Amino acid sequence: MEDREQIVILQQYIPGILVELRYATEQNFTGKVIYDFSEACLRKGTADKLAAVQQILQKQGLGLKVWDALRPVEAQFVLWQVVPDARFVADPHHGYSNHSRGNAIDLTLVDADGRELEMPTGFDSFTPQASRNYMGISAKARENAMLLQQLMEAQGFLPNPHEWWHFDDAEQYSVYRGPMPARLGNQ
Repeated sequence: MEDREQIVILQQYIPGILVELRYATEQNFTGKVIYDFSEACLRKGTADKLAAVQQILQKQGLGLKVWDALRPVEAQFVLWQVVPDARFVADPHHGYSNHSRGNAIDLTLVDADGRELEMPTGFDSFTPQASRNYMGISAKARENAMLLQQLMEAQGFLPNPHEWWHFDDAEQYSVYRGPMPARLGNQ
């Protein structure tokens, strides 16, 4: 396996990044715990790009907070059962989510104290307001969402048009079927 394909734990790999994996709690659209780990992981190649975004933001007194990263394939089936809408949840019957490849990330911006900045909606708001082209949001929310999008795109991430918080690394990887973070140990 090439170095860029290795799985890294973001909390160990990217200084200052905050992680609050929503699917490791009941604080998500299903109301259920979807997976049993709290470490956010990505492919090293993708994590390197995310680290560059974090570094730029830190110079501005800001940072990133991760809500979801590498996700087990089995978790995708659970999410699809609750929201079978391909605009918001990848259909596991027709391929795999990039979350299961380790090259997709759900995240937001935070200030120096870790407080989330105003954004168009909350996480997993499967509404028109979550769309990148929705106009009925505050100027501040639009500005913050655009800052996140511009920085992510500059590092090679592709924005999901229906979810302001979701980005895919343009570099593709195979589906990750190895141990999940709770079983990875220190890298």
